[in-house]
Parts: sequence; C-alpha cells; structure tokens
Amino acid sequence: MFSLAGQKALIVGIANEHSIAYGCAKALRAQGADLAITYLNDKAERFVRPLAEELGAQIIAPMNVSAPGELEAVMAQITEKWGKLDTLLHSIAFAPMDDLHGRVIDASADGFGMAMDVSVHSFLRMIRLAEPLMGRGSTCLTVSFSGSTRVVKNYNIMGPVKAALESAVRYAAAELGDKGISVHALSPGPLKTRAASGIGEFDRMLADATDRAPMHLLASIEDVGAMAAFLAAPEASHLTGGVHEIDGGYSITA
Repeated sequence: MFSLAGQKALIVGIANEHSIAYGCAKALRAQGADLAITYLNDKAERFVRPLAEELGAQIIAPMNVSAPGELEAVMAQITEKWGKLDTLLHSIAFAPMDDLHGRVIDASADGFGMAMDVSVHSFLRMIRLAEPLMGRGSTCLTVSFSGSTRVVKNYNIMGPVKAALESAVRYAAAELGDKGISVHALSPGPLKTRAASGIGEFDRMLADATDRAPMHLLASIEDVGAMAAFLAAPEASHLTGGVHEIDGGYSITA
C-alpha cells in the first residue's frame, strides 16, 4: 500500500527478538527503509547484532543515552554515512527497581530523575540532534502505555513518566510542525517484552487485559511495527501529535 524505499531510519531500543523496537525495525525494513540499529552495551550486543545483520542494517552502533557522547556519536555516524534521517524510533525506558516496585509517592528524587531522563528527556535529545537531518515528511516515534492516563496496578512510577512522555510528544509535534516533521507515540497494551518483566504480577496483567479487551487479544510486536511503518510513510504526513492505541480496544474499557 505504501513504500519507504530510500528512507533512512534509526531504531533505538532493540534488546532481543521480542522487543517492540525489533517489530518496528522489521516492518520499516519490509517497506524498504534502510536501518541504523543501536544496542545498549557490550552485553546487549550479542543479542542485537545478529538481528541487525539479519535486517541488513547499514549502521550498528552502541548507544547508552546515559553515557556522555554516545548519542552524539551515533548521529555523527548517520550524518557521515547518510546525510539525512527520515524516521527516528525511540523505544527505551528505565526506572530503578526499588522505585519501580514502590509507591509513586515514595519514589526517590534520584530514581524519578533517572526514569525521566532515560524514558523522556532522551527522546527530546534525539529529536534535537536529528532535526537538522530531517526534512518535510520525517517522523519521530516513541513508545508509551495506557498507564499514562489511568492507574494500572504495579505500573507505579512509570505512569507519571509515560504521561510526561506523551506530553513531550504533543509539544514537540507543535514545535516541529512548521518544518513538516511529525511526532507520535505508539501505545500498545501489555506486551511480553524484557522491559515488562520488571513490572510486578505482569502475567496477571496480560491475562486481565486479554479478558477486558473487546477483541480479546493483545497486540504483537508486528502489529506495533505495522503502525510505525504507516506513520513513517508519506501517506501519514499530515498526522502528528498522536498517541496511537494498538491494543485490541483494551484502552477504551473501564
């Protein structure tokens, strides 16, 4: 239905073959985009590099957004090799375990600050560095969850953090609209990813979400990838600032 041939896409957040970012990378590549794929550290590289090579990624590089200079180094590599960037996918989040498993009102200042920096501010930093490489029709994507707008048991500190991320999406979309650069959040329901394994009673959350969703099914990483690929396409160039629910209707239930 649409083509991403000739587009260049940066994918941040693949941990393994179950990652949302991997589902998005597969979909973007299937529609013809060339990929740059990052991995967190040396430990993660052995899981990510084979997936990146399988997708024919033209750039494979380390990126820990908390490590000074690593984000800038990746953008420099993209500038040197491609000279442009059409799609940016940010699919990373983090909170210290003690803060994630505790009450929101008990969150430490350091833990809350770290969660906001890795999960939200890193997206803004990526956009700022990518902006000079992006032309009209370019797209910046991040990943959220419905715990941003309603209380989800055991989601805890990540609820306020994702709310901030969605607000950042709207403000960034407004600020970049004149340049024709769109900004979106993808919001699948519960998915069994490595990041989700840190949430308490997550298997129960999956079962409850499946039962409550009108379609009685949850999204796969391929479903999220299909939405990412569409939003990156020229056909979606007039859409921006959205939080796109991909969850079988889970988000509309009380």
